[in-house]
This record gives sequence, structure tokens and C-alpha cells, in this order.
Amino acid sequence: MTGSPVAQHQLDLVPDALLAGRAADGDTAAFEALARRHGPLMRATARRLTGSLADADDVVQETLVQAWKQLDTLREPAAVKGWLLRILGSRSIDHLRKRRHHMDLDDVENQRDDSPRTRTQDPENNAVNASRVEALKAALAVLPEEQRRCWVLKEFNDQSYEEIALTLNISPASVRGRLARARITLARTMEEWR
Repeated sequence: MTGSPVAQHQLDLVPDALLAGRAADGDTAAFEALARRHGPLMRATARRLTGSLADADDVVQETLVQAWKQLDTLREPAAVKGWLLRILGSRSIDHLRKRRHHMDLDDVENQRDDSPRTRTQDPENNAVNASRVEALKAALAVLPEEQRRCWVLKEFNDQSYEEIALTLNISPASVRGRLARARITLARTMEEWR
């Protein structure tokens, strides 16, 4: 483990491929540097996939534990970011499956801005916005998982087709098809909100 902030900062400058290689050899400081580097994107992605900040933290934790245990399976150390996001996507889906029996993805309060400015706006506008968010969440919840994952990575994380393909371990053509089907379904479902 690195003791000083200077040593941590130096590791933060090391390319992913080298960090992943060192981490696969048991270097916990290198793995921690990867977690610091990709943690914010992983957390944001997990939050969008699970709909909950608390669930996102759990999923990121599970992902990092699984990644640490499976580092020796990483074939392309330079692609560690996509590899982590693939694990994260799988863990998010597993988490949603477990949770599906307990609730209907209704953690919208975790996603809304509850600052005093927002709460004091026009109540009708707040109600319409909350209904719109609920409608989108409901529409996303009924999409097939592979379409939802593609849509979230594209629309919320602004990833390219190639990045999504790498993250989900599918072809860019499959990404295009899944996104097209997801957009058609969402457009039909959200028609009244246009």
C-alpha cells in the first residue's frame, strides 16, 4: 500500500495497462489507483442502472471485489475500464433481479434535486416533472435488460457505440440494434410527455 499522497499521485499518472498488470500481480496500491480513476464513472453508471445511490455503492463495491479476484482473467490490460464496466453491468442487473421482488424501482427521491430552490418552485411544475421521471423509470423498467443497459450507457453516460460494445462485450451493430429498439419502445411509451 502506498503511504504518502505523493506516491498515490504518481500511481494516478500510470497508464491503465501498467496498473492492471501490476494489480494482477498482487499490487494493491495499483488496484486502488484503478479504483480511484474509474470509481466515479462506475458509481454514476451503477446509479443510473439501479436507480439508487445506495444500491450503486453496493454494486461498485461488489464489482471491485469481483474484479480483484478475477484480475488474472483480464486479457487486455489496456481495456481495464471496459472490463470493469462489463462486470459492473452484470452486478447491476443481478442487483436489480434481487430487488425486483421487493420494490418497483421507485427511488426517484434519490435522483431529484431537493435543494430549497427546487422545492419552492411551482408545485404544479414539480408534480409534472416528478410524473415525467416516474414515467421514464417505468418505461425503462419494462425494456429488456440488454436494451436498457445500452440506452443508459448512451443517453446518461454519453458513451459511443464502440465504447458500449466494449463495455457489454457485444458488437457495435448489436448496440445500434438494441438502441434503435429501445428508442422506439420509449418513444411510444413516452408519447404523452412530448
